[in-house]
Amino acid sequence: MTNNSTRLDHVVLWVTDPVAAAGFYETAVGLEPIGVAEFAEGKVAFPSVRVNEETILDLAPLTFAARMRMLPGAAESAGHPVNHICLALPGVRARLEDHGVTVSAIDHDLSGARGNATGSFYFRDPDGNVFEARHYDD
Repeated sequence: MTNNSTRLDHVVLWVTDPVAAAGFYETAVGLEPIGVAEFAEGKVAFPSVRVNEETILDLAPLTFAARMRMLPGAAESAGHPVNHICLALPGVRARLEDHGVTVSAIDHDLSGARGNATGSFYFRDPDGNVFEARHYDD
């Protein structure tokens, strides 16, 4: 893969408390937090969590929604939830349950970017964002 190949760079999630959200993604999901201290010190606009070496989730304060002016109508559409975000996160189900996170039943053979997944389930973060966690047999 080259630096100019097409791939997912980041997803911005609206959250009410970016520090708490980063804590959830670190402890319950197992993702690496980025810039939490800098956000708390007012040095950066929001923290993030690393999904992998190429992809992060930005944890933007919901109060920023009114400032979205990059396109006409962006402020009005900012904050609308997506249906869900799917991440290949093998082995995370028990960790989520240990943190009191409600998870759905496991589905099998759902199609995704890498074909049919061995197993998939859904959970919500503290702000109501819905995630699908799936596992592929590689």
